[in-house]
Amino acid sequence: MKRLLLGCLLSSAITFPAVAALPTGHPAPDFKTQASLAGKAFSYSLKDALQKGPVVVYFYPSAYTGGCNIQAHTFAVNADNFAAAGATIIGVSLDSIERLNDFSADPDYCAGKVAVASDADGAIAKSYDLTVKDAAEGKKDSRGVEITHGFAERTTFIITTDGKIAATLEGLKPAENVAKALEIVQKLATDKQTAK
Repeated sequence: MKRLLLGCLLSSAITFPAVAALPTGHPAPDFKTQASLAGKAFSYSLKDALQKGPVVVYFYPSAYTGGCNIQAHTFAVNADNFAAAGATIIGVSLDSIERLNDFSADPDYCAGKVAVASDADGAIAKSYDLTVKDAAEGKKDSRGVEITHGFAERTTFIITTDGKIAATLEGLKPAENVAKALEIVQKLATDKQTAK
């Protein structure tokens, strides 16, 4: 009986991933990297952004791919609502800054309203305990351009000004991810007003 129980425990440990995204309440790893807004590259610092209010850090697999296009567009459409709640948005992927300059300015996606950051080696994603997969040979983006970089899993973190993760959003469709993130930052803003 003990061997059967031990066998079941071991097989379940092997079946499920040992690493999951950082949970609510965990300190958010700080990062500095090159980012782009409206086609212009700049140096981004999470620590600096948190001085202005909560930050929505959303990791996505790649610019110019189906779900990522939807997510970027939905964030752009709702950018004013996030700003009204005092929050800023930064998308993070393993794309090069050159690809992100195009994506951030593209009127169909980021539309000059959402900043996107380059995590070319996947170090930022890994610091948030996200899975990073190698580039898939021959995979092309929605423009027909070959994607030569790896992919981080789609996960969104809402980080409060004290540097803690207020929410981790996984397993949602791109538009649902944005809607849930907006709901959370609006609640944070309401809670802040109520506390005054």
